[in-house]
Amino acid sequence: MQSIAAYIFAAIAEIAGCFAFWAWLRSGKSILWVVPGVASLIVFAWLLTRVEADFAGRAYAAYGGVYITASIFWLWVVERTTPDRWDVTGLLVCLLGAGIILFAPR
Repeated sequence: MQSIAAYIFAAIAEIAGCFAFWAWLRSGKSILWVVPGVASLIVFAWLLTRVEADFAGRAYAAYGGVYITASIFWLWVVERTTPDRWDVTGLLVCLLGAGIILFAPR
């Protein structure tokens, strides 16, 4: 359960950090957007180290599904664009894959 929370908060931190750069470079916002963006990306990296996984590669691979899901929610909530059926289908497939990677018996 701790890993799932770490993944969720890591995804929020990563997307927020990357969005700060997007706002600066693509949306014409002030360069000051980079300051919280960098801080958010540092929090993201730290949170991924909190995941209960024996290997970094496995933790990162499983995180991919969570990141995709969070990105679709960001699209919907922050950018106010409704995900289409292909967005939702893709995120479900990715979550299934992430679950297999993270929770498979080894």
